Amino acid sequence: MDLSNADRCILGFNAGPPITPGGYNQNMQLFQTPDHVVLLTEMVHTVRVVPLDGRPVLDDGLRQLSGDSRGHWEGETLVVETTNFDAKRGWRGSTPTMRLVERFTRVDADTLHYEFTVTDPDTWVAPWTVQLPMRRNELQLFEYACHEGNYAMEAMLGGARADERRAAQGLQ
Repeated sequence: MDLSNADRCILGFNAGPPITPGGYNQNMQLFQTPDHVVLLTEMVHTVRVVPLDGRPVLDDGLRQLSGDSRGHWEGETLVVETTNFDAKRGWRGSTPTMRLVERFTRVDADTLHYEFTVTDPDTWVAPWTVQLPMRRNELQLFEYACHEGNYAMEAMLGGARADERRAAQGLQ
């Protein structure tokens, strides 16, 4: 039985990159040091540390599930470019050639304008862009308690082993 990264709680369906709306665990913290930006999403507690110091991107042969992100400022907008996605990522059918550009612009004290553009000529005929407002809240980030040792995993694997035994016996 093959289980996806989401089934195994390695990647959240809305944690990103890119960060997309989902049914729950919508909160995100963004904070900056002098030479990095950190994006922490509540879903699966995905953390991206994005260098702002102009360092080169990783060699094309080195792939990561969440890609390799580099950031810079264009005026008041933080721009994060991500490449080098691992083939296992497969976000919405994307391939390792996907290039993601995210833009974070503070509109007012309580609103962050989030925009992302996806380019993957192996999947889509043209780049496409999404724009979302992110509203500030004072809520704490909650623990996302999904992990590979959870009860659902045991049940899924147990069911898969039962299916394999039936198949080996010639039963459907």
